[in-house]
Amino acid sequence: MPALTHLRTRYIPYLAFFIITLLTVSACATKKESITVQQATVDLSLLQTLPKEDISYDDKVRPVLERRCVVCHGCYDAPCQLKLSSPDGIARGASKVKVYNGARFTAMPPTRLYIDAKTTDEWRNKDFHSVLNEGGASPVHNLDQSVMYKMLRLKQMNPQSRVGMLSDRIDLSLDRKQTCPTLDEFDKYADKFPNQGMPFAMPNLEDEEYRILVQWLAQGAPVPDPKQPSASAAKRIKKWENFLNGSSNKQQLVSRYIYEHLFVGHMHFKGTGDREFYRLIRSSTPTGQPVDEIATVRPYDDPGATFYYRLLRYPGDIVAKTHLVYELSDQRMARYKELFLNPEYTVAELPSWEPLVAANPFKAYKDIPPRSRYEFLLDDARYFIEGFIKGPVCHGMIALNVIEDQFWVTFLDPDIDSMLDKPEILEELADDLQIPSAQGSNVRLFSAWKDYRDRERKYTAERFKFYTAMQQHDIKEAVGFLWDGDGKNPNAALTVFRHFDSASVDYGFNGDYPETAWVIDYPLLERIHYLLVAGFNVFDNLKHQLNTRLYMDFLRMEGEDMYLAFLPTSHRQDIRDSWYAGMREGMDRDISDTDIWMTKDIVTGYKTDNPQLEFYQHLKRKFGDVLVRDDVINRCGKPPCYAKGAHADKRKADTAMRKISDMKGFVLVAFPDVAFIRVKRNGKPEDDLAYTVIRNKAYKNVTSMFEDEKDSEVRDYDHDSLSVVDWLEGSYPNFFFTIDIDDVDLFTKRYAAMESREDYEKFVSMYGTRRTSSDFWETADWFQDEYLREKPIQAGLFDLNRYQNR
Repeated sequence: MPALTHLRTRYIPYLAFFIITLLTVSACATKKESITVQQATVDLSLLQTLPKEDISYDDKVRPVLERRCVVCHGCYDAPCQLKLSSPDGIARGASKVKVYNGARFTAMPPTRLYIDAKTTDEWRNKDFHSVLNEGGASPVHNLDQSVMYKMLRLKQMNPQSRVGMLSDRIDLSLDRKQTCPTLDEFDKYADKFPNQGMPFAMPNLEDEEYRILVQWLAQGAPVPDPKQPSASAAKRIKKWENFLNGSSNKQQLVSRYIYEHLFVGHMHFKGTGDREFYRLIRSSTPTGQPVDEIATVRPYDDPGATFYYRLLRYPGDIVAKTHLVYELSDQRMARYKELFLNPEYTVAELPSWEPLVAANPFKAYKDIPPRSRYEFLLDDARYFIEGFIKGPVCHGMIALNVIEDQFWVTFLDPDIDSMLDKPEILEELADDLQIPSAQGSNVRLFSAWKDYRDRERKYTAERFKFYTAMQQHDIKEAVGFLWDGDGKNPNAALTVFRHFDSASVDYGFNGDYPETAWVIDYPLLERIHYLLVAGFNVFDNLKHQLNTRLYMDFLRMEGEDMYLAFLPTSHRQDIRDSWYAGMREGMDRDISDTDIWMTKDIVTGYKTDNPQLEFYQHLKRKFGDVLVRDDVINRCGKPPCYAKGAHADKRKADTAMRKISDMKGFVLVAFPDVAFIRVKRNGKPEDDLAYTVIRNKAYKNVTSMFEDEKDSEVRDYDHDSLSVVDWLEGSYPNFFFTIDIDDVDLFTKRYAAMESREDYEKFVSMYGTRRTSSDFWETADWFQDEYLREKPIQAGLFDLNRYQNR
């Protein structure tokens, strides 16, 4: 038996067993059955050639899983809830229950990895089935009893085409039916879907990648112990835990407030490893003992017992969609003391955990000065805006189909807002600022809508008293009402780009001058966080989702109305009407009674008939010191426009990309929401240039809850536009393009000349990377590497679930 000499001795009995079994089955099987048996068979010839030594998960296995598997299995919308981003997720396995279910009338039990179950048995009790062999035994059994192996092998036996587009019979839609076969069901699955192995609808793994995963699975999928904090981080963890677990009422209240705002983030200690992150959690055990996380649905839910704030190292791969970085440092702790502990105020008793109190920050934290709370949020405004843009969800239609595709965000200066100096006013208005989750998930939809409307009107009327007390100011002075980050904090000026059901937030004013903007004050910023981050439960029922969506309408209009207040009364109504075209007559008035915002001018001195453009130009001058970059691609006044310090190739590429940014209109309907472009330069991959083309879809209004975004009643195709940025933007790239620097002018010329879907398809065949392209993984890897080079701490793995079949 010379062919078996490379196998370990323990393989031999099981090889004999399988050979006999296969001979017996094949002797009596029909042709169809023999195919099924073949598909489920362990590849013994490959098994013989695998190395004998134990494989390293961190050095060998994890890199393959990261770049080939986690890119589709890393978030809540991962197929079958199979999260391959960590050993815990792989051990948990798969479930037939979808997290995103728009027809769910009752809440489902939460299934958050690391939180809602801590052992494999607990996950099995929650109807997750294994994708590994959990029975031990031999390498042959480890493969034969592994759904993960069978999925990988199915793909190897039925290689994906390397040309053209995938068959339309392969459903790539986000809401596609998912089969999620168990081990017992796999043969039927393989027989019915022979072309749907893993990686699903992506090119096959390279031979060496496949061998690595098979070797690992054959060895029983061994994983190392969880990584412990680095030595430098351990000292800081102890210091922070001691700080957060102070015993005074004042400290306890402040720590509770901080936790409810940071629970969803990835904490990073300045000066430690770029990829070392921590979660702030509540544990039943104090510092120095093993962490025992207390699982609650929301961060303001009653923990039920004595608890301690702890920092727990995040064990999984970092996925861009859920990566919210918040930096902890000595300077941060000093700032917390300055904001929250040094001011003179008394906390006579801690707030209750009763939902009508705990879910309302204007009640729960009434003792903390409002100005301190607002400055805490402003210091890291991008993190908090990103919280609802990214946040705890991966399929964000509830939050995102209520906003425009591109808009700028600024904040009211705390020195201007006199309401901050009168905390008794906010306390009196606390009931009117209550978010939906405080009332539970079964509130009737239309009664809730009327309640939200009435509360919003009452609050707005009170807010208007402060507004009318303001004296008129020239526009040059009025922009001083907006917080400028004290001339050094880039969080003062932000841009939001929406990409269908995901979005991203950037420092600065990026893209062309937007159709709308938001001006945010403290009550609005706080409610956005408690509505869409702290208070949103992705596992809850349809009513919860719709009530959240309804309330977000009011918050969006509040921010837009604050922006309108900076424009002349002669233009406000026309501008606002353009945002709500096509609505049923009177509906906009039902949603938001805005008359009071339309009647008083507080800003004068406009000199043209385009006050929006004037206002934006004043913003650019006002925020010049904190703008991270000047957008020379989308807003080049008089060419040539070059970024400061740009080399010749960068100037050439930027100039060419300007042709793309000028495109507008119906033709863009064929274009992807987010396209990544690689411009090759000198043969060194690290020197190549990266761009993102973002399609900004225009809408007649964004208040229609039940309309599809493709519906002609909602969309305004003639005003679609493109933004081009010279970095990688977004978490879900829809398509890749690759060109040489010498061809960049021709590339952009052809891009800008497209007039139909047929033109786009021809263009893709020349420059694009399809799901079937032989260089797909190489291209995807370059963009991932480039993202890490651009943002070594902020970067995460791109999700390829939304990659188009073009």
